[in-house]
Amino acid sequence: MKSSPEQVMTKSKGIVFDIKRFATHDGNGIRTTMFFKGCPLRCKWCHNPEGLKKQPQILYMENQCIHCQTCVHTSKNKGVEWVDGNIVIHRDIKDNWDEIVYMCPTTAICFDSKEYTFVAACDELFKDIAFFSYGGGVTFSGGEPFLQHEFMLSLLKECKRRNVHTAIESSFYTDLDIVKKVVPYLDQIYCDCKLFDEQKHIEYTGVSNQKIRKNIEYLLTSEHKDKVIIRTPLIPTMSATEENIASISSFLSNLYPDVKYELLNYNPLAKSKYAYLDMEFCFKDNPELYTSSQMEEFYSIALKNGIKNLIKA
Repeated sequence: MKSSPEQVMTKSKGIVFDIKRFATHDGNGIRTTMFFKGCPLRCKWCHNPEGLKKQPQILYMENQCIHCQTCVHTSKNKGVEWVDGNIVIHRDIKDNWDEIVYMCPTTAICFDSKEYTFVAACDELFKDIAFFSYGGGVTFSGGEPFLQHEFMLSLLKECKRRNVHTAIESSFYTDLDIVKKVVPYLDQIYCDCKLFDEQKHIEYTGVSNQKIRKNIEYLLTSEHKDKVIIRTPLIPTMSATEENIASISSFLSNLYPDVKYELLNYNPLAKSKYAYLDMEFCFKDNPELYTSSQMEEFYSIALKNGIKNLIKA
């Protein structure tokens, strides 16, 4: 007997690197936000570096390590070594990582993500469903949630079945036909427009922005346009320039005069995550948040270039 499409869909699995309950910055009200692992972009400033690779990775939190060397003795292929009084992780070595993680007494060594079945994901997403009736709901973020669009779509359909408000935070770097399948199940759409110039987009994110712009054009000229909020993260020396904000603002307002646009202040907290993965952050000297007066200057640029509905933090 063949399985129905719905049955096949609910048998799929997703890889998730975080689930935040009682989130208040990922949509309206109190929300549960699921962060999908994997992203096709390589933004130099990425705030969730643990979400870049789709497959689970090893994290090492040195501040939790008691240097008992249990991991070193458990490792069969020298994926973990003791070198000059320090734990050294070789993440690319095939090793008995499950056992190494299990044996660590302080969870200083752990996986950055977990695989969820449809049922397990639903159990997590709807733990706080009682609070969702007061304006909250479920948000899908990442990484890039569209990389696992089939799994996400199955969860979105279940949210709709339970009358739970849904939102997405995405770069919308995906095929338009996938967007058209997913957006009918979304109540709120947060779409990034990081850089308008294509060459700069390639330089700072690793990919062209043509696919993203095509999807934004669809969103802002479709029946879904009023549930869309376009966001630009303000990254010093990269996206936080007058030319970039002016170009994006003109592009958006020409598509839809009443478009909702949000400029996100730089977040300096991401740098600490890079050490857990032995990755280098893009700024040697981490910039600070933009001041209120600096943010007002950015807002002024957007308003001068056609934006009417500017969302201020």
